Amino acid sequence: MSKVRTTLTIDESVMKAVRVRAARSGKGDSEVIEDAVRRSLGLDLFERMWQQSDLSADEAMDLALEAQRETRAG
Repeated sequence: MSKVRTTLTIDESVMKAVRVRAARSGKGDSEVIEDAVRRSLGLDLFERMWQQSDLSADEAMDLALEAQRETRAG
């Protein structure tokens, strides 16, 4: 997965908590922040579901498009 460099303005106490979590977990600050954002957006759930699925990418897309069409029709 490609990464993008960005600049954030974040509350000092939040950044302190990020640094503490990073030190305790042996991760970098960026990894702790990315993990938190993924959880907040629900991306971790999608990734777990994708790993458990035996559908190919094309089959998953077809299923998603079918569900979208049915939703729009109803």
